[in-house]
Amino acid sequence: MKSSRPPDGGYGWVVVMSAFFVMGLTAAVLKNFGLFFLDIQSHFGVPTSATSWVTSTTIAMFHLGAPVASALTLRFSQRVVIIVGGLLSASGMLLASLDFSLPWLYLTMGILQGTGICFTWIPANSMVSHYFARWRPIAYAIASSGECVFAVMFSPFFQWLIEMYSWQGALLIIGGLQLNLCVCGALMRPLKEVQSLIQETKENPEGDATVVPPQRKVIFQFSLMRKPELLLYILFAIFAAAGFFIPPLFLVPFANSLGMDNYWPAFILSTLALADLAGRLLCGWIANMRLVRNLQLLTMVVTLLGVVLLLLPISHNYWAILVFASLYGFLFGCVVAIHVTSIVDIVTLEGFDSRLGLFMLFRSIGGFLGPPAAGEQI
Repeated sequence: MKSSRPPDGGYGWVVVMSAFFVMGLTAAVLKNFGLFFLDIQSHFGVPTSATSWVTSTTIAMFHLGAPVASALTLRFSQRVVIIVGGLLSASGMLLASLDFSLPWLYLTMGILQGTGICFTWIPANSMVSHYFARWRPIAYAIASSGECVFAVMFSPFFQWLIEMYSWQGALLIIGGLQLNLCVCGALMRPLKEVQSLIQETKENPEGDATVVPPQRKVIFQFSLMRKPELLLYILFAIFAAAGFFIPPLFLVPFANSLGMDNYWPAFILSTLALADLAGRLLCGWIANMRLVRNLQLLTMVVTLLGVVLLLLPISHNYWAILVFASLYGFLFGCVVAIHVTSIVDIVTLEGFDSRLGLFMLFRSIGGFLGPPAAGEQI
């Protein structure tokens, strides 16, 4: 039987653009949760750590739901799971705008929104990986850059929505925007897995061809957990997730504490997103050149990212914060551009879907504990 290869183009670029919008309507929204932080905190009169549990719950569900999203993707299709995720995300924001209580936000902005993001983000990444082989790093970099492009636009837009319609009204409008995730899901046309089988049947005389039924997909191959490279990568994921969302979440309160007006912190987030975009595209291009292994390139940029984060707290004026936020955004973009495709280097494309789910599951440990732990230090 002839092995089917990814098309590396064609309709794959439609998939990339659809994934581009998925990233923008999910991860970019999550990145700008910090704009709602002070309003929610003052509205309910709760400490910083209690408010940060909203974002922490969203991040945790984003990661904890990954194995379920992977299983549903293998059972049904990426298209179906993305549409369901779009409905969950939109419902979470629409219900959060009712403003019943802080625990209500944990349920809506946290659990529903986080699950919806997971059910759209995981299948979108899966589709891009399956449609591309040679151009996979640059295709993923383009798709993931939707998070940056939308974050640049969303920072001032969300701030304007909060001032015009209050934070509750802003959540309502954002929920309406996220309904477009269902359109993105409809554009995700699954690859035909039986193309090679059909081709073989055409080439052989009728009656002579022995049609072998497709093997049942194994959703979770836990035997791969014995690979040292995968275990180390999971450990990296836990620590990385603990710090991934902290700077965007607390940059706004930090800038406000230095006496900056509301739109200046939003401009910092926009600048961070632009630097993030540059980092994703540049690192995706470098990874596509195959000069070094993705894991080696990832090690270098993560080390530099750690150094920048250690230096960020010493900033005490607008321009210093802007410089360090830009450096953080650029290096963060480099990490995001290759940290998912690096899984393929470890477990091959055949095991990518289930490995991505397990990777995100373990990453939830850091994502759940990171923001509240940082909030306790403020």
